[in-house]
Amino acid sequence: MPNSYFKFKQFTINQGKCAMKVCTDACILGAWFSHKIPQDGMVLDIGAGTGLLMMMLAQRSQSGIHGFEIDPAAYAQCQDNIGQNDWQERLTVFHGDARDFQSPFKYDFIISNPPFFESDLHSASDQEKIAKHSTHLTLEELIRVMDTNLKPDGSFGILLPYHRWEYFDQLARRQNFSLKEQLVVKQSPKHTPFRSILHYTRAKVHFATTHHLTIQEIDRVYTPEFVEMLKDYYLYL
Repeated sequence: MPNSYFKFKQFTINQGKCAMKVCTDACILGAWFSHKIPQDGMVLDIGAGTGLLMMMLAQRSQSGIHGFEIDPAAYAQCQDNIGQNDWQERLTVFHGDARDFQSPFKYDFIISNPPFFESDLHSASDQEKIAKHSTHLTLEELIRVMDTNLKPDGSFGILLPYHRWEYFDQLARRQNFSLKEQLVVKQSPKHTPFRSILHYTRAKVHFATTHHLTIQEIDRVYTPEFVEMLKDYYLYL
């Protein structure tokens, strides 16, 4: 059973009320984009959950960061979490359906770890269904929400199963977004890729840059690349 909290170097995530707990791939998502977001702009996290990504991005920037969460229990937990750190004045979470959200201003960057198991078996509880599956927010709808709320020169980042990134790329291109760079993640040298982190912009990009990250060596020790990426966050790195 997962712990009810996850302690990082500069903040703690309480997660007992959330269906989606802190996981390694979400931490990679936050750490990778923490160097890429505007240092003094406005950022939106769609599907904020515990508030993990909001706080990871806030730790390395001075940007104002908003979150949006549909599940009432996760929203309440996120509110508690973002109110217990040094950046709480820059963090705000809203409750509701992202498909209905239209900000009075546009964001410089949007990030999302969406419910992406669209074709897999559904979870037992309604809360898990919302958190893990695309029944409440499809990827096509997510792109439209991003398009509506993003500045013309803004960009967005998303975490997906590796086998679904090409499908998502087709959807994004139809909405006139271009893939700028991709981080391909695998568990160890003997494993195939299992996650893809994508960075999109409206500017035309003819050749996207592809990066690779392996989490562990064969002996299950973290790779130097993983340690470098997460050392400012993970308590024991």
